Amino acid sequence: MAEKKLAIIATKGSLDWAYPPFILSSTAAALGYEVQIFCTFYGLQLLRKKLDLKVTSLGNPGMPMPMPMPILLQALPGMQSMMTVMMKQKMKSKGVASLEELRELCLEADVKMIACQMTVDLFDFNTSDFIDDIEYGGAATFFEFAGESDVCLFV
Repeated sequence: MAEKKLAIIATKGSLDWAYPPFILSSTAAALGYEVQIFCTFYGLQLLRKKLDLKVTSLGNPGMPMPMPMPILLQALPGMQSMMTVMMKQKMKSKGVASLEELRELCLEADVKMIACQMTVDLFDFNTSDFIDDIEYGGAATFFEFAGESDVCLFV
């Protein structure tokens, strides 16, 4: 029987949106899947050497808040940093692995991470800002793998 394949397109660069690609990829790899993550637009943040991602409730009405808070207050300076600290503390207290740990787990499990070359060029990113164990390619690179995948996810 051929190895199952999982293809993921990661387009978000916030703390809360960085977890799904890494959790799904590491789990699939542990289950024997061949896995690729194609990081494009803001998803390129997942491949930076220094993961300094923030969480925000703006535009995310489903985010549980410790107390009801009007949207206007959520937009005040410093609120995003405060919410990020609170989320990281909550995750740590619940035993949730850090993004750095999850990304390293993916790399150790041979999850192939591809940075969208067009987006790197578009935003004038420097490849030295990204981790070493990645590839650069375009949509055709992704489709070559995704076209044969058993599961393809857009997160």
